Amino acid sequence: MGSKKRPASSMENPAESTKTTKKTPDESNPPSSSEVSEKLKQMEKHKARKAADKERRRLASETKPKADSESETKQKTDSESETKGKKKSESDSNPKSESETSKVEPKAPSLNKVHTSSGQPGLHLDVFRGLSSPESLVREESAIQLVAELIDVQRAFEEEEEKGGTEENGEDAKLEAKKEDGLENCAPSLRYAIRRLVRGVSSSREFARQGFALALASVLSEIKAVKLDSLMKLIEDELEISAGLRGQEAKDNLLGRLFAYGSIARSGRISEEYKLNKDSNIIKDFVGTVTSLAGKKRYLTEPAVSIILDLSNKLPDEAILTQVVKAPRLKDWFEKAAQTGDPDALLLALKLQERISTESDSFGKLLPCPFSADKFFARDNLLHISPCFKESTFCLPRIHSIWEVVVHMLVPDSLSLEDSTNRSSKKHKKSKKSSSSEESTTNLRNFCEIVVESSLLFSSHDRKHLALNVLLTLLPKIPPSNYQIILSSKVVYCLMDILSNKSSWLHNAGLHFLNELVNFADLNFDRRIAMIVALQKHSKGKFDNITKTQAVKQLITKFVDMESCLYFVQSLVSLFVDEGPTSDEPSDQSQTTDENSDVGSLEEKDPNSNLINGNGNGNGNLDSLKNWIVDTMPRVLKNLKLNSNLKTLTDLENKKLANEKFRVQAEIMKFLAVQGLFTASLGTEVTSFELQEKFKWPKTAISNSLRAVCIENLQGLLEEAQKGVLSEVEPNDLGSYLTRFVGTVCNIPSVSLYAALSDDDDKAFKKLLAMESKLGKYSLSDDDKEKKVKVDKEERNRIHAMRYLLIQLMLQILLRPGELSEAAIDLTICCKKAFSFISETESEGEEEEDESDENEKPKFIDVLVDTFLSLLSNSSGPLNYAIEQVFRSMCEEVTEAGLIRMLRIIKKELNPRHVAAAEGESGDEDDEDDDFIAIEDDVIAEGGAGLSDESEGGPVGELDEEDVDDEEDEKEDDMDLDEVKNENNKTGGGSDDDSEGMDDDAMFRMDAYLATMFKERKISGSESAQSQLMPFKFRVLSLLEFYLHKNPGKTQVLTIYSFLVQVYVKSHANTGNEQFRQRIGGILQKKIFKTKDYPKTQDIQLSTLKTLIEKSLKLASRSKFKPVSSLSQNATFWLLKIVTSLNLPKSELESVVEVFQNILADYFNNKKSRLKLGFVKEVIRRYGWVGPPLFGFLIEKCATTKAEFRRIETLDLVEFVMKTMVPTNKGGEKEKEASSSAKLVKKNLSAICELFGELLVKLPEKQSRRADVRRFCNRALSLVSGLNLNKPFVKGLKPEVYALCEKQLGVAFDPFKSEN
Repeated sequence: MGSKKRPASSMENPAESTKTTKKTPDESNPPSSSEVSEKLKQMEKHKARKAADKERRRLASETKPKADSESETKQKTDSESETKGKKKSESDSNPKSESETSKVEPKAPSLNKVHTSSGQPGLHLDVFRGLSSPESLVREESAIQLVAELIDVQRAFEEEEEKGGTEENGEDAKLEAKKEDGLENCAPSLRYAIRRLVRGVSSSREFARQGFALALASVLSEIKAVKLDSLMKLIEDELEISAGLRGQEAKDNLLGRLFAYGSIARSGRISEEYKLNKDSNIIKDFVGTVTSLAGKKRYLTEPAVSIILDLSNKLPDEAILTQVVKAPRLKDWFEKAAQTGDPDALLLALKLQERISTESDSFGKLLPCPFSADKFFARDNLLHISPCFKESTFCLPRIHSIWEVVVHMLVPDSLSLEDSTNRSSKKHKKSKKSSSSEESTTNLRNFCEIVVESSLLFSSHDRKHLALNVLLTLLPKIPPSNYQIILSSKVVYCLMDILSNKSSWLHNAGLHFLNELVNFADLNFDRRIAMIVALQKHSKGKFDNITKTQAVKQLITKFVDMESCLYFVQSLVSLFVDEGPTSDEPSDQSQTTDENSDVGSLEEKDPNSNLINGNGNGNGNLDSLKNWIVDTMPRVLKNLKLNSNLKTLTDLENKKLANEKFRVQAEIMKFLAVQGLFTASLGTEVTSFELQEKFKWPKTAISNSLRAVCIENLQGLLEEAQKGVLSEVEPNDLGSYLTRFVGTVCNIPSVSLYAALSDDDDKAFKKLLAMESKLGKYSLSDDDKEKKVKVDKEERNRIHAMRYLLIQLMLQILLRPGELSEAAIDLTICCKKAFSFISETESEGEEEEDESDENEKPKFIDVLVDTFLSLLSNSSGPLNYAIEQVFRSMCEEVTEAGLIRMLRIIKKELNPRHVAAAEGESGDEDDEDDDFIAIEDDVIAEGGAGLSDESEGGPVGELDEEDVDDEEDEKEDDMDLDEVKNENNKTGGGSDDDSEGMDDDAMFRMDAYLATMFKERKISGSESAQSQLMPFKFRVLSLLEFYLHKNPGKTQVLTIYSFLVQVYVKSHANTGNEQFRQRIGGILQKKIFKTKDYPKTQDIQLSTLKTLIEKSLKLASRSKFKPVSSLSQNATFWLLKIVTSLNLPKSELESVVEVFQNILADYFNNKKSRLKLGFVKEVIRRYGWVGPPLFGFLIEKCATTKAEFRRIETLDLVEFVMKTMVPTNKGGEKEKEASSSAKLVKKNLSAICELFGELLVKLPEKQSRRADVRRFCNRALSLVSGLNLNKPFVKGLKPEVYALCEKQLGVAFDPFKSEN
């Protein structure tokens, strides 16, 4: 009653009660007589159905036990034979039946055939249960079973009528009361089944509608006795819609009607009746009824249209024109569709129009007449029907069916395939196909502008979402040439607006759209290029920055072969020179967004952008896009994948790969050179007949800053080309190609350099160009027969490096006019001196210069080094690389004077901090270099990093030894602080030490370097002069690395070592740049200490080595920085290795040992000494000649020192020296060694005896130290005994010491008792 939902169990009963409506009468309007009579009729129907339900239940319970096994077998056989061919009608009645039956699911249990008491076939009522099963196979089997039983029942009923038995069987009469429903020709069981199926399609139970609709369509298809007009009336009666129905019950009845009409349409009965009687109005009535149903609720419209279209597919074309479109209410529906915005009416009109004549006006103003795709997509017509497209958002997130039809009309499959096979529009010939393609492009443009942009993008979030989905539907079908239409400025701007705001409701939809774009672009590079150009053109090159994605960058990385790279470069060039229209850009946020959008201008989305240039002309957007293009060009080469394993390829394959890369490089180089170097005086387009190419410039002149970026990228391109030269293959030379290209373009009358050069710069530019041209004849290959001079491979490499330096300097002159002309002239002169085979006509001034005294001229290599230093003071990365390559090829000729100039730059400091040296005593008057020698720790140096004071590890041979007491350490630290303060007061002018030894010319050159470096640089904020000087130092360090790598055995290495360690220690004392400190430490470790080769020549002065060893040892004993201490130890090892290699006489070696003796004396006398005796032990182990001369000194100091802990440490060192004195060789060598050791021990025997007395009289209190003393005494006794010096030893012992030896040493002293 009322809006109460009918229980699911009522669907399973044999007879279901009719839904009754209860209407509350209005007190002011009493019910009329007709209303009262209507209610009484409904109540009578309800009572009659209840009585019929009770009778059916009783009969079903009585007939079920009577079924026997024979009837079961017969029922199975009959049902299988009679239900063949039913699956076709079943699939027509249920759209999901095909997919459902494909699943392997359990079959429904076989049902017994039912017979009435008179022996006639009956209906098995439980078959209806299976129709609502969630299993598709069960629903299918149940429908087949139901149709089979109803066919038997109807056949028996018709046979009875033929025999004249018109009276109904009693049981059948009870099963279904006789009604005036138009189904008089049907058996009672069939009439009941029809009613139950009609009521079942309105059930809200899951899968009930599918199953009952399937069964109803199958019954109608197989049993022709059911009249359609009677059935349609029955549907209206059983599923009536009255004012009293509310909510779910009304919705169930509406959906029930929809499914019932769908079953009629898919059963094929209507088309069959039309074939039998073309004058029948069944089609009009049916279409009119469905149309009326569609108007009741919005969600019924689209499926109602689907039912009409299903019916139309089964009808001939003439029936569409005479019956379907003439149906009542349909024409009115079409007339109002454009105004009300009904996409379903438009969909129905478009689908029906495909079946009828194009000149038919049956659709009113909804479709143009006569109909054609061009007229449909005309701007006026799209504006007329745009409300239909707007209202199609009701079914989101699903896309309405109208869009599939429209997309197919826009992009026929034939046009899409045609464009995909013919990429280049230039190659297309004028034909009918090209004409149709142009028409399709016009239609697409109108559709995107009117429907997508104007109607959907400028509206709500739902419509924006729909617009993105429609574009995704279009993208796979359209050719890449039309991507610019789809991805217009408004679409791209809307997408950026969505993606830039993560809190936006559409953010996920935008991400999905962008991901699909990237996936579509992966299909081929045409799509990828069109996508990149569209996104970047309308976002001014800032799509990734604004959307905070990597979409464009990801697309660019996909260009990995030559063809795609070349095509992409050409597209970027076209985009650069073609500024394109900008009037279609949104002028305010209301154009692309609704009131709920959080948007702003491009300037607001990218705060770092500067879209308005300094002139205020608003060209910032264009410059932004052009900047992106210029920056992107060199990146294309990085993605170009060439097989790096050239050894596995043949020479032909290698040449092919090199040629492919060169083609891409040349294309990029020409673009950067034309846009960065030149400008056209007449127009924006120039043709070079010599190069057979056409060059274009943008209509609006690009800014000087953008030209500078072009030149910088051109320099980077040349650097990459120089790095990529393959030794296995003769590559194409990009440098030569550039110089020839520049020379040719310069000769074009209407083309000139973008800025007029001064006389000096112009002269330098031409000289560089001419010198490069001369050197190019001898570079890379000597196969050219025109060469008069043959050069070897090494010389060719030098020429090649010099040529690229000339080209880089030539470009640098354009970037920094007025600064480099002098250096350029000097470089050309050095080229003449370095490559003597070059001959050229000298000018008069140069001839006079040649006549001057040769002795007054500096060597060309010194001039070259000075030129390099002047360029490095403010060079770009590519120019720096070119200088390094030339220096690497010529570093073997560098003189010591040139090295010192380089080293002084590294040592130079501007406004140094007045801090004391970290090492040394406060009263020392020695050279301050004594305080600045350091090196990194071995272990850390292997990792390329310096050590801090808290770092772990130590030098080779360092032992863990006991330190002084905490109080003594604190005192020493206080003394160090005082010493630093005193030294700080003594330090005067900070840079005087750097200028010491520099003549006037050297000082002038240094000032010139620094002046060049700071020119046009302003020092402000945290940036200081020192920080600007640091990059200069790094560049010079790179040159020194090349020199050390090529010349590790030259004596100049000692000079480099001396300067570098001073700078290294200064960096610790002044807390300098950590990266700079690590770089110097790495050079010292890897390029000096750890190389196999080292200086070995006799030209090395021993006094120099002694001085360096003394400084390193002094630093090792005083350094409080662990990296510095480690450096001093390793430096000592390296210096001693050089001393050993000189094969000096014993007297000179002993002078070196004196240095160690002095530092050990300081160790015993000064508490501030931090010398590690483990380091001294390692020195003695590596270089045995150091230990014996120190033996007597160490014995004496052990006896006299007052510090117990240092005495114990020294005993361990003396014990190690004694081990080295034990003879190890055989034969004569052993006797010689024994004699030498005996003399040494005998000479110091009295000191040994005195030491025994000191040790045994004053035994340490700690047990561990007592053990150390006993071990030393035992070792000494063993050495004395082995050298047969027992008697002299006993004589040297005092009586009290002798007694202590007997007491403390025990068995070890027994051999000496007999000597007393």
